[in-house]
Amino acid sequence: MAVTLKFGDKITVADVRKLHDMEDVVFDREWFERADERNKDMYYMFRDLAKSDADFEVIKSHHLRYDVTRIPPGMLGSEYIKTIGHYHPQVPGTDVSYPEIYQVLEGSATYLLQKVEPGEEDTVLDVVVINAEKGDMVLVPPGYGHVTINASNETLEMANWVCRDFSSVYEPVKRLAGAAYFLLKDGYVKNPLYRDIPSIRYIAPLDFDEFGLDSGGSMYDLVHDADKLRFLTAPQDSMSFLAGVL
Repeated sequence: MAVTLKFGDKITVADVRKLHDMEDVVFDREWFERADERNKDMYYMFRDLAKSDADFEVIKSHHLRYDVTRIPPGMLGSEYIKTIGHYHPQVPGTDVSYPEIYQVLEGSATYLLQKVEPGEEDTVLDVVVINAEKGDMVLVPPGYGHVTINASNETLEMANWVCRDFSSVYEPVKRLAGAAYFLLKDGYVKNPLYRDIPSIRYIAPLDFDEFGLDSGGSMYDLVHDADKLRFLTAPQDSMSFLAGVL
């Protein structure tokens, strides 16, 4: 049965990540090899959402996309359920990669961000963890890949704004069997396929004042002031702001 989301006056069918899609990034290999239900749903992505046709035209005209991802609670063996993880490509004609901004809608999220040496994805320069609750916003700046983990007993639902003009890059994360750290019940463990992994830096979510939103307000409301999201489509023009978020 299709999983759907009603958003505004529209119903969207989810793009579903299955257990077999996670094969390359699961920490607990013994558990995965024993798993019988490889076609089991892991999480759901509802892409390119808008509450109305008028909103959708505004979103498209600003080269943006608004998505919602739903991650039920669960375990991948000894590891908490997570997204596959990905990087973003560079803006054409620049050496700056696209950023992305998230907001937790329900539940709680652990965002793991990592920066690696260009061309040497197994050499990690920085690892940041941001624990976010309902209403919190998290910005993934240029140069960072990221994974979202649901380490709670509740369903995590989160939204994101991102430039619609590119496709995410999954290959480096899959090739190295996941991010630089895995989050297990007993805490974080390093991924042995990476070199020179630094200690985790823990930081707080974003301040809403940066976007003129009330604390706990809906990030979707930026559709009515979409120019504030220009840093997502032309980050090279906002590096002083983006460089300070982590």
